[in-house]
Amino acid sequence: MSLEKDLIADKALDVAIGAVHFAGRIIRDKSATVFRVDHKGAADLVTEVDLAAEKAIIAILSQAFPDHRIVGEESGPCPGESDYTWWIDPIDGTTNFVHGYPFYSVSLALEYLGEIIVGVVYDPTRNELFQAVKGRGAFLNGTSITVSAVETLNDSLLATGFPYDRGKREEALNIAARLLKLVQGVRRDGSAALDLAYVASGRLDGFWEFGLKPWDTAAGRLLVEEAGGKISDFHGDLFDIRRGAVVAANSLIHAELIDNLAPAALN
Repeated sequence: MSLEKDLIADKALDVAIGAVHFAGRIIRDKSATVFRVDHKGAADLVTEVDLAAEKAIIAILSQAFPDHRIVGEESGPCPGESDYTWWIDPIDGTTNFVHGYPFYSVSLALEYLGEIIVGVVYDPTRNELFQAVKGRGAFLNGTSITVSAVETLNDSLLATGFPYDRGKREEALNIAARLLKLVQGVRRDGSAALDLAYVASGRLDGFWEFGLKPWDTAAGRLLVEEAGGKISDFHGDLFDIRRGAVVAANSLIHAELIDNLAPAALN
C-alpha cells in the first residue's frame, strides 16, 4: 500500500477494533434481556440490538473519518465523498442471537477503490477478535493465524450457510448433501463472517455459501487472504463482495471444493 493508505489503515484498524468492542458490549448487555424482534423477511430477522450496535459503530466511524462512505446492513449507505467505504454487519447471525445460540459476530471492513484493506470480525460471546490489514497477515487476539494444511476434501471439515430465501434452500441442501459424502463433516453455524474467520484460523478447512451480502464477507475475505487461503466465486474466479457466491479454503483443497459445487448455485 502507499504511505497514505498505510497511515489510514493504521488509524482505521485502531478505530475498527474500538468500534467492534463497543458494539460487542452492547450485544452482551442486551443478550440476557427482552428485546424487540422484527422481520425483514420470512426468515430474516432484525432486533433493536442490531440497530443499537450499528448506530454506535456509525457514530464512532463518522467521528474518526467524517468523509468516508459507510454502509450498514440495517441503515443502508451514509453518503461520503472519499474513495473509502466501510461495510458494517452489527450482528452477523441475528437468528442465532435471537434464539440464544452463541454463534454470532460483529463484522467491519474498510474498502478502498474495490480493495479491502482492513477487516475485523469480533465474537462477543468468546471475546475473540480476528483482524487483518492488507499485506500484514491475519491475527486472532494478537496471535498470527494461518489456514489449515489439510490436503484433501476427504480429510476436511467444511461449513456452509442456507439462504434467507426459502425457495433456494433445496438447492443449498443438495450441494451440502453431495459434499457430505466426500468430507469428514459439514457445519452450518449461521454466521458467514465467523465461518470465514474460522477458515482463516484453520478451525475450518473450507466454507461455501451463496446469497450473501457485502457486509457478510468483506472482513472475512481479507482474513482468509491474509492467512494464506484462497477465496473465489463458485467458478474459481476472483471473488467480488458485491456478488453473493463465495468459496473459501486453504489453497490445497480449494480447487477440489470448486469441482464439487453446483454451477447452478451462482447468483
